[in-house]
Amino acid sequence: MGYGGNFKRWAASNQTKPYYSYGNGSAMRVSSVAYWFNDLETVEKEALKTAAVTHNHPEGIKGAQAIATAIFLARSGYNKDQIKAEMEDTFAYNFNSTVSELQRSYAFDVSCQGSVPQAIICFLEATDFEDAIRNAISIGGDSDTIACMTGGIAEAFYQEIPHPILREVSSRLDDHFIGIVQDFKAKYEEI
Repeated sequence: MGYGGNFKRWAASNQTKPYYSYGNGSAMRVSSVAYWFNDLETVEKEALKTAAVTHNHPEGIKGAQAIATAIFLARSGYNKDQIKAEMEDTFAYNFNSTVSELQRSYAFDVSCQGSVPQAIICFLEATDFEDAIRNAISIGGDSDTIACMTGGIAEAFYQEIPHPILREVSSRLDDHFIGIVQDFKAKYEEI
């Protein structure tokens, strides 16, 4: 796995300008924005900023804004029908597919337009956090990134990650990364 080829080339170069990407990296890395700000307009503006550093293609920005918006709405108490309606109205995403259909037909796609709606579908059909992650992995494709996006929304919506999952993940992280997570949670609780 790792980083996409365009990002690797960009990171290894002296280039500081974005590379017009519409890849799903912009949507994968945006989750924290939905927690740092307390109004949707600011969340969308800040999501744009996080994307535009590298992913300044309109679809790269749209994907980041959509995931940040879904997480913000989920943590703000919106139900799944309201979140779905907002995603359709604001971002014009199509949610006609089901997880079952995606399991049969979805193919690897690293674009925002080819993975963000699928990640949201995996969340919308879930019964809990673990089910959301299982949905995301089950459709295949760029499943780690899709699970990251789905999981961000699911954690905000269900308000927790089950302890067995947290224990397993924590056992795989070093103290530095655990500290980052703890610092973020402590800071978020202050906001």
